[in-house]
Amino acid sequence: MPADNPRKAVGHVVTIAGSNATIRLDAQARSAPAEAGVTVGKFVALEAAKSSVVGVVTEVEGANRTRDGELTARMDLLGEIKRRDDGSRFFHRGITNYPVVGDQAVALGSDMLRVVYDTAGADTIDIGRLQQDSSVGAYIKVNEMLHKHFAIFGSTGVGKSSGVAVILRAILAAKPALRIFLIDPHNEYARSFREEAHVLNPNNLKLPFWLFNFEEAVDVFFRGRPGLEEEVEILAQLIPQAKSQFASTRQREGQSLRKNEPGSIAFTVDTPVPYLLSDLVNLIDERMGKLENRSNATRYSRLISRIESVRKDLRYAFMFDNANVGGDTMVDVLNQLFRLAPNGRPMTVMQLAGFPAEVVDSVVSVLGRMAFDFGLWSDGAVQLLFVCEEAHRYAPGDKSVGFGPTRKAISRIAKEGRKYGVFLGLITQRPAELDPTIISQCSTLFAMRMANERDQNVIRAAVSDAAANLLEFVPSLGTREVFAFGEGVALPTRLCFGQLAPEHIPRSESMSSSAAIDPEKGVDTAFIASVVERWRGATMGNKRKVEDGLPDAERPDAEAGGAPALETERALLGEAVLKMRREPAPEAPKPDVRSLLRSVRK
Repeated sequence: MPADNPRKAVGHVVTIAGSNATIRLDAQARSAPAEAGVTVGKFVALEAAKSSVVGVVTEVEGANRTRDGELTARMDLLGEIKRRDDGSRFFHRGITNYPVVGDQAVALGSDMLRVVYDTAGADTIDIGRLQQDSSVGAYIKVNEMLHKHFAIFGSTGVGKSSGVAVILRAILAAKPALRIFLIDPHNEYARSFREEAHVLNPNNLKLPFWLFNFEEAVDVFFRGRPGLEEEVEILAQLIPQAKSQFASTRQREGQSLRKNEPGSIAFTVDTPVPYLLSDLVNLIDERMGKLENRSNATRYSRLISRIESVRKDLRYAFMFDNANVGGDTMVDVLNQLFRLAPNGRPMTVMQLAGFPAEVVDSVVSVLGRMAFDFGLWSDGAVQLLFVCEEAHRYAPGDKSVGFGPTRKAISRIAKEGRKYGVFLGLITQRPAELDPTIISQCSTLFAMRMANERDQNVIRAAVSDAAANLLEFVPSLGTREVFAFGEGVALPTRLCFGQLAPEHIPRSESMSSSAAIDPEKGVDTAFIASVVERWRGATMGNKRKVEDGLPDAERPDAEAGGAPALETERALLGEAVLKMRREPAPEAPKPDVRSLLRSVRK
């Protein structure tokens, strides 16, 4: 291939193998400036007869120096730059024309790097710059990355969340028809997508209990603990009956579209149709009354108490609000969760920090399962990207920990989701604890700084590229630096994520007020009292309602986090006082403020 590269030769080939080569560095290469010298991570082209074979330096050896001080460099071969008939150059992955011993080695300049990474176009997104040449953009083939899933790995504090925000913002710009659902365990991403995302939290989420399948419902009723076998058996028998009873009632009222006769409808325990908790409790009570042996009635009584306890817990209001009223709201729930309306915000940020800890796994299970099932039964009509932060928590490799249905839901998206337009993005700081089967389904990997040897071994096993030796550099990556491997990139790429605007940088909302505290002055009793009240309010639940009829963008809870429980209590108290002033009893004693507050809450 004609040597038109302006850079001078840095050495020549001394050995060649199927996937690697060794070059002996010339004296001028050893004396070159640091930014132009040949060292690990640098790209070098071997000038073969018909092409330039591109490789990356993985090791520089100085133990066998000659008297002239020569060094040898080992490089992994990745592909070759060829010429078209019109004289233009292009990059081809893989090697068809190998160099021979004695061929020159040339360090790649910006012009040749642009040929290698010339993937800019309608099918790519720009997420940053190449680490070794900041004048060259880092482009990702977005369709290859999405349709075959992707994962982002990195320790805490390396800029992982900012990198996620950069990638997702670029995807939203390139794919306006795509819907993104982001699991946000620490409530840190809402500020990154203020204009594009609808934020869901315990204040505004409506996820009816009857959408939970049997395993998820048992996990809720038993507060995250294993269910007692005899009580689980009762639920398995009576939940389908409660569903059939509700459907039959709707038929008699003329509200059902199905024309079956009452009593002829058969549901499984997992069929996502409405039923009333009061019907379920009545069925349990009825069966308890028929027992001849009263000693067996204890399990029924205990199960009723368990169900009623969860239903009355205000922290579970997002599930059990109107539990005894009924109504099929599945269409509205799907539309709210996955932003299916064409003229709306294309992204959902699901904030989990405010949910009861014992129900979080079940909620993620429901969301992941519904995302896949909607894609399945709609034949992929709407493409959806399901992004799971802290993925090792919900899909752990150790099957003895975690919640089985959650792992199953995420695994199903990983294995089959692409067939139905449901794609998966995984983010974790501990890939060694993540299910390796799910990692193997991700064709594009972004590896940020990780010091743990187990985590590095997991990624090394997942990377089948010839440049897997690049993973040796992972412990020394800087903040916001990342190695990208797989189908989404032309070559294994060391890049630096783009810089976000200050208002778009992810940050946990729980840290927003701590900056206002002066550590030298400390805190006063009033501040501690407000913390205690918020603390208690979080465990009591927040009954604040969303204003009816307003679009999502204008609802008071549309912004991240919602109002604190303390502010809600003050608003309710103020409303109660105003009501007392407006409606004084002329002859009766003045109303008690507590009773008025209780009535307003109701």
